[in-house]
Amino acid sequence: MARKLYSDAASALDGVLFDGMTICAGGFGLCGIPERLIDAIRDAGTKDLTIASNNAGVDGEGLGKLLRTRQVKKMISSYVGENKEFERQYLAGELEVEFCPQGTLAERCRAGGAGIPGFYTKTGVGTQVAEGKEVKTFDGEDYILERGIRADLAIVKGWKADEAGNLIFRKTARNFNQPMATAGKVCVAEVEEIVPVGSFDPDQVHLPGIYVNRLILGSPYDKKIEFRTVRERTAA
Repeated sequence: MARKLYSDAASALDGVLFDGMTICAGGFGLCGIPERLIDAIRDAGTKDLTIASNNAGVDGEGLGKLLRTRQVKKMISSYVGENKEFERQYLAGELEVEFCPQGTLAERCRAGGAGIPGFYTKTGVGTQVAEGKEVKTFDGEDYILERGIRADLAIVKGWKADEAGNLIFRKTARNFNQPMATAGKVCVAEVEEIVPVGSFDPDQVHLPGIYVNRLILGSPYDKKIEFRTVRERTAA
């Protein structure tokens, strides 16, 4: 079995990064994001990146770190509302953005990972999303052609992995990580815990190790919260 375990994010990305590459990044906001790998890409200075991700984290966290250092040329995203630097760069014409409905983005990555170059969907028909795209009618309804996404690299965050790279995601952190992982020619994962092979019931595995090329232990992590909403303490 090829070596999968690496000592840190920088070594796991060694020989993989190059200017102008396309990266699929898992996570949603600050949930399930590959923090260590993002930091290593920032430190490597790799530039002119095209990144497919639901959003770009927040200012100074997650992919927002790569926006701050101007390493991102283009974002393929469905939501940008909580990142002011993302908004500023886009409105100033400094960042190319391909807006993509959230479900369509997930399916584009899943399709790319499954070797499907395109698919038809009703989502976006009659809107700006459909501009320049092929329209085809099925059973009297219009559908637009969306292309699958294939990336040079996928970076994902898991909860647990075994030494063969089989991954388990924790709750909502499963979101985009699973389809993004399959869409990359190379997938590098970071996890909170690595256990021996045979520790998982096969039915527990969310992402088979065949999709994971390199793996690091990223712990410990700080639990970051985008919006802290609390209720006023009532009198005893």
